[in-house]
Amino acid sequence: MDAPKRERSLSPPPSKKRKLESTTTKKAVANFFTPASKKEPEKTAWAIINKGLLIARYNPAKEANRPPVKRRKIAAFDLDSTLIQTSSGNVFAKDPTDWRWWHPSIPNVLKQLHADGFTVAVLTNQGSVSLKDNPKTVKADQRSLAAFRSKVSNIFSRFDFPIVLLAACARDLYRKPRTGMWIELVEDMDLDEGDGPDLRSSFFVGDAAGRTARNGAKADHACSDRDFASNVGIEFKTPEEYFLHEEPLPFTRTFEPGTFLDPASTTSTDATPIVIEKRNALDIVLLCGSPGSGKSTFYWTKLKPLGYERINQDILKTCVKVASNLLAEKDSVAIDNTNSDPETRAVWVQLAQEFGVPIRCVHFTASIKLCEHNDTVRALTSGNFNPEKRTILPHSAFAGFAARYREPQLKEGFQDIVTEEFQFQGTDEQRRIWSQYWI
Repeated sequence: MDAPKRERSLSPPPSKKRKLESTTTKKAVANFFTPASKKEPEKTAWAIINKGLLIARYNPAKEANRPPVKRRKIAAFDLDSTLIQTSSGNVFAKDPTDWRWWHPSIPNVLKQLHADGFTVAVLTNQGSVSLKDNPKTVKADQRSLAAFRSKVSNIFSRFDFPIVLLAACARDLYRKPRTGMWIELVEDMDLDEGDGPDLRSSFFVGDAAGRTARNGAKADHACSDRDFASNVGIEFKTPEEYFLHEEPLPFTRTFEPGTFLDPASTTSTDATPIVIEKRNALDIVLLCGSPGSGKSTFYWTKLKPLGYERINQDILKTCVKVASNLLAEKDSVAIDNTNSDPETRAVWVQLAQEFGVPIRCVHFTASIKLCEHNDTVRALTSGNFNPEKRTILPHSAFAGFAARYREPQLKEGFQDIVTEEFQFQGTDEQRRIWSQYWI
């Protein structure tokens, strides 16, 4: 059945003056004085997982006593700009009541999906909602959480069938396009064993689809919804495609991990070739590149075996002191910092001159998007990806490097400059994990 075209809200315009009155209903007052044993059970159960994921399970009273049925087909939807939009026309809602359906047909479409045997789920990124215990922002965090819960409860109240919402509220494994929300949903449905969910029949609908500007509409802000569906292995559609039956539009991705996977390269972790030789009995090797460009891996696999001691600290003054002590003891050093600009690099060139030793440069050319991808994989996985147990870096770390970066030149005083281009190397399982969309 073709859904009708999108319509504007039929709500009357707000009056210029509003009479202040209580919003407490007689039913609410009566319910307050009703003994707990006689109160209606709450229709929405809330849970917080790992201080990053908020789960709301809605189960109407008439469904509460029915035995659970395993539903292997999953119909999943993003929330904002997919199921709902603001009534005010603002990008962000003014309050919990500032919403309306993205299209009037949505309640009936979701109800029919439930009748057809689907589990209906909402999977949404909600970065403005905090679930962490931060004493400095506790009041603001509580308000944001309370407002979001109020809006979700209001939305759910329009349904007479079970529905579940998962909201990723931090930069962790739950945030799309990462698959943590899907994994939690599958476990919650008790489908993590046996045949698992029916991926061929399941699908995800979202507006972050990487579409370019079209028909007066702006380009999509991201491609995270499309990438999420790709990571999970289910069909993806935009709201226009699913609810309005429009034809798919062209899209682009700002970063494609697959382009860095050489099919001909080895999958062995112990086959990394040495591309730099120790040319001097005593010298400094300075690494230059963005966070996440592979500098530390380069040191451990290629410089450490050559006898270099690693300098890797945030405070430049401390780094110089440690390096000076090592050089005085006739130990060559590798400076494993970003060293983004000539001014910073000049400090190390001067130190080399003071000790009368050469200084060499290894230039890491990985793009900022690639580096952010590497950093995210490293921080949110375990094992060989993150032996130093680093946490995820803020976006400002990459933007700051890009703003300061100047390509190193021989005229700065380097003996030579070795260019290191990123190429993924790892086991088949590491390759599978790394090749997913993470940012």
